[in-house]
Amino acid sequence: TGAEVCTLTGHSGRVTSVAFSPDGTRVISGSKDSLVKIWSSETGAEVCTLTGHSGEVSSVAFSPDGTRVVSGSDDNLVKIWSSETGAEVCT
Repeated sequence: TGAEVCTLTGHSGRVTSVAFSPDGTRVISGSKDSLVKIWSSETGAEVCTLTGHSGEVSSVAFSPDGTRVVSGSDDNLVKIWSSETGAEVCT
């Protein structure tokens, strides 16, 4: 129908990258505020905030099984996180 389902608010900077989880239940976003956020695509609620980048996050994606997320930033780092706990797995 083209109707808006929900609006995700919480970043303090421009959102630069978004992606759906493989099962469609979550959305990941990266922003100029150096944060990565995971959201419920059904309710719009913020599930968790991933902190650790010191520069603008320019790229985010879920792993094919949805258990991990990856982020790339202007701080020249790529980070892998658990999408379940928000814990950083490796840099």
